[in-house]
Amino acid sequence: MGAMGVMGGTFDPVHYGHLLIAEEARIQFGLDRIIFVTAGRPPHKKDYVVSDAEHRYAMVALATASNPFFECSRMEMDRPGPSYTVDTIETLRSALAPETSLYLITGADAIGEILTWHEPRRIVSMCKLIAAHRPGYNLGKLKSRLPKEISDQVIFLETPGVYVSSTELRARVRESRSIKYMTPEPVEAYIHKHALYKDIK
Repeated sequence: MGAMGVMGGTFDPVHYGHLLIAEEARIQFGLDRIIFVTAGRPPHKKDYVVSDAEHRYAMVALATASNPFFECSRMEMDRPGPSYTVDTIETLRSALAPETSLYLITGADAIGEILTWHEPRRIVSMCKLIAAHRPGYNLGKLKSRLPKEISDQVIFLETPGVYVSSTELRARVRESRSIKYMTPEPVEAYIHKHALYKDIK
């Protein structure tokens, strides 16, 4: 039968929190592989200038290279227009055998905003959602905000706390502070080599 996970995101930059969630999901739900899909033009990220997609994809490739169960995809980058999750899931679903299970991995906070996504009900008709959360997260409150047809497709994944975010990494680089142990060393080296995030306000 088989099972595949999809982890989409802006990955600006990718960090250990992303990698840990993906690995925990792989182990706990018996996923055969996980595809990291780098967003091309993410419709929800408008509060700062998103880095060039080629840089973001390169960092994901560097970060995932050592894990044989992780793959990278350019499908959203190469698709014209905004990157919509529903299009990515539809593309992947159509390429898989009908008996293969498909899981979209994201954070519980993002699941809380799913009704603002493009065609959320079509997404849950094609895959289940793995919502990663930290210990103590209020799952009851999240479930109460979602229609039953969506909440029934959500599986919760409690992960060890890696309290790092892409926003924090960008701020640290801008302020010339260390990002060591927050993202893999090849990603850290890539950021410095290409002088990323120095001019982001």
